Amino acid sequence: QVQLVESGGGSVQAGGSLRLACTTSGYTYSNNCMGWFRQAPGKEREGVANIYTGDGSTYYADSVKGRFTIARDKAKNTVYLQMNSLKPEDTAMYYCAARYGGFCYDRLVPVFFDYWGQGTQVTVSS
Repeated sequence: QVQLVESGGGSVQAGGSLRLACTTSGYTYSNNCMGWFRQAPGKEREGVANIYTGDGSTYYADSVKGRFTIARDKAKNTVYLQMNSLKPEDTAMYYCAARYGGFCYDRLVPVFFDYWGQGTQVTVSS
């Protein structure tokens, strides 16, 4: 059974940083695609970043490019999302997602992913 568990959320002031982690179990981590999404109240789930765990290639949404970094740790079967220069509009529940089937390309839509974590809340105050 595939399980994704997010951690690292919290409350910060604008301009601050947080690092989210997504630990997997029951999932063949190698050479597959994982991603981070977020959903604010009343809004649709939006893609933030993805990473191909094989060669580490990444793709970012324009809204976070230059501020967020997605990375993987193969030894720990974990994917991270380093979030810097946080803004109030980054406030949302953040979800980790995974799929089988290789490369991510520029796919940051929920339907592309098969497995989801329960989410971790990020709140940025002004």
